[in-house]
Amino acid sequence: MFRRHYVQSVRQAVRILRERECAEDEVQNAYWSAWRNIGKFHGEAKFSTWLMRIVVNQCLMRLRQQRRACLISLDTRENPDTGRPLELASAGAGPEAGFAASEIREVLVREIRRIPPLLRSALWLRDVNELPIDDVADRLGITVTAAKSRLLRARSVLRRRMEKHLGRLGLATLTG
Repeated sequence: MFRRHYVQSVRQAVRILRERECAEDEVQNAYWSAWRNIGKFHGEAKFSTWLMRIVVNQCLMRLRQQRRACLISLDTRENPDTGRPLELASAGAGPEAGFAASEIREVLVREIRRIPPLLRSALWLRDVNELPIDDVADRLGITVTAAKSRLLRARSVLRRRMEKHLGRLGLATLTG
C-alpha cells in the first residue's frame, strides 16, 4: 500500500526540502508515523491524500527544526562556531550554475522534441505534467501496462540522447 505512493512522496518531499537524502529520510519518518496512526485513517479522503499530508507535515517540521538550529544574529560580526568574520552566502545560484542549468534545460527540451511522438507523449504527461500513470494511460487511450512500457522506452531514449551531450558523468550528477 505504501510502496505504490513512495515515488510521489519522495518527489513531494524533495520539492519542500531541496535535498534528496533528507527527503528520503523524512518520507521514511512519515511512513512510520502513518503506519503507527493507520487506525486514525477513516477514509474521508483518499489514502494518498492522507499520506501526502503526513509527508508534507513531516518535511515542514524538519524545516522548522533546521531554522531554529541555524539562527545567528546579523548584528554579530563573528561566526560563534569559528570566531572568523561572518560571511553570508548568496541566496541564488552563482552565474555559472545558472548558465549551466539553462544550457542543460535547452538541450533537454530539444532532445525531448526529437523523441518519437508515440513515446514523447507518455514522457510529457508523466514526467513533465506529473500525471499518475492511470491518467496517462486514459489520455493516450491505452492500457496502464502499455503506458508504462512507452514511458520506460521514452526515458531510455532520452537518457541515451542526453548522454551524447553530457557524457555519463554529467548525466549522473544531473539526475542524482
